[in-house]
Amino acid sequence: MEFFAKSLFRIKPSATIAVAQKTRDLTLKGKQVISLSAGEPDFDTPDNIKKAAIEAIRRGETNYTPVSGISELREAIVMKFRRENDLDYEREHIIVGTGGKQILFNAFMATLNQGDEVIIPSPYWVSYPEMVLLAGGNPVIVKTSLEDGFKLRPEVLESAITERTKWFVFNSPSNPSGAAYERYELRRLIDVLMRYTHVHILADDIYEHLTYDDFIYTTPLQLEHKLYDRTLTMNGVSKAYAMTGWRIGYAAAPVPLIKAMDMLQGQQTSGACSIAQWAAVEALNGPQDFIQKNKKIFEKRRDLIVNMLNKAEGLSCSVPDGAFYAYPSCANLIGKRSADGRLIETDEDFVRALLEFESVAVVHGSAFGLSPHFRVSYAASEEHLEEAGKRIQRFCASLY
Repeated sequence: MEFFAKSLFRIKPSATIAVAQKTRDLTLKGKQVISLSAGEPDFDTPDNIKKAAIEAIRRGETNYTPVSGISELREAIVMKFRRENDLDYEREHIIVGTGGKQILFNAFMATLNQGDEVIIPSPYWVSYPEMVLLAGGNPVIVKTSLEDGFKLRPEVLESAITERTKWFVFNSPSNPSGAAYERYELRRLIDVLMRYTHVHILADDIYEHLTYDDFIYTTPLQLEHKLYDRTLTMNGVSKAYAMTGWRIGYAAAPVPLIKAMDMLQGQQTSGACSIAQWAAVEALNGPQDFIQKNKKIFEKRRDLIVNMLNKAEGLSCSVPDGAFYAYPSCANLIGKRSADGRLIETDEDFVRALLEFESVAVVHGSAFGLSPHFRVSYAASEEHLEEAGKRIQRFCASLY
């Protein structure tokens, strides 16, 4: 009798985690690897947030919490949605999870039946389709293009909708492309969704606060309140507040969905870490000025690495609107050979050779569902970005 669940064989390991582990292994062997693969800020958690966690420990806030989160954090999330997104929720509409991943996983597990379809634009965050598959659903991948700024066209969205469609996953700004939708672009997608009332919207707003230039962020429900009964809006403190290791994600949704997710989470992990929740209260309620400061640093880094990538022979990179990723095309380098004569047939071949010859770690585009590209994280110091850019340029020039 087969020991492992059949559902396990429907998914594959996270490519971003695999690259991070490969980088650690090479570093232990003494290689001076510059890693541009991490999906987390390189800033430290602000001191006021760390202090709030320490004070929570001293107060004895070390017991189990309600599955959906402590009331103080859920209230802080309610106020955040009102203050920043013009969304009117109450505490019963809110759930807190152990990171954004758990929120998304629970939403799919609580709603998908065998054969239900989930529309996912590519390039996509690596875990979306795998979560859908584990929940018994079918990911329907709809491609975007560099020419369209990696943004989904409304006619492409409409052509993907069937009677089996249950969710449309919307991630803006995007991991991995950094693409973010202007209000008019989002409005065109919403006009399509308004015609298909059986389709629910999963808005992943995790990079909400990391947009650049004069971009004005808008979440789908903010633009169309008539979608209230079929939208889950997910966010967290990981990216904007430099709290990836604290593992706090949250969502707002109609009460029946929140109750279903609460029941599911109650049989998994129960409530998220009590100390991390109190830290998240301070993050949402406390000073927000450091976010703008960090954004300026990210924006400067973005301009540096995009400029260097576009100067590399055979690469083409658009300027991302947000997050901390660039998604250059290496299409013009496919079919060339590395210095040892190996053929570069795919973007995965490209990033493996880049790591081997120049010790720069990036993630291949096929992991995100759109090739031939690769993802570069600019959540790294300017010094590291400049050196990595030089190595990438040197590697590209060496191909023949």
